[in-house]
Amino acid sequence: MNNNRQHFYRVAALSSYFALLFHLLLWIIWLGPSLYFPTAMVLIVMVVPLIFPLRGLLHGRAYTHAWTGFLAILYFVHGVGDFVVNPPERLYSGIEVVLSLTLFFSCAFYARITGKQQQAEAESESE
Repeated sequence: MNNNRQHFYRVAALSSYFALLFHLLLWIIWLGPSLYFPTAMVLIVMVVPLIFPLRGLLHGRAYTHAWTGFLAILYFVHGVGDFVVNPPERLYSGIEVVLSLTLFFSCAFYARITGKQQQAEAESESE
């Protein structure tokens, strides 16, 4: 039962991670490029932070999932702010909000389940 939930949250975390990454790339490059800043600079600020947890997420490390959840909060804040300030791009902002919340919760639940599982394994080995 625990492994099914763990697998579900891992798949949800990876899916929302890659969906958020590709959504940001599409939004910045093609759907709504910035009129005030160079595209390369916006890509560096918005997309590069998502690249850092990639290896740990792919390897299923609980610690990486935990801090990726904190990283997702930044994208949530950006999405909400852009939703309020920029009415023509509310659809893109709404998608960013949904994906960042999905990433946050799936990473948090995966890290929690994996942490409890690792703690139980450590306790059983010490006995």
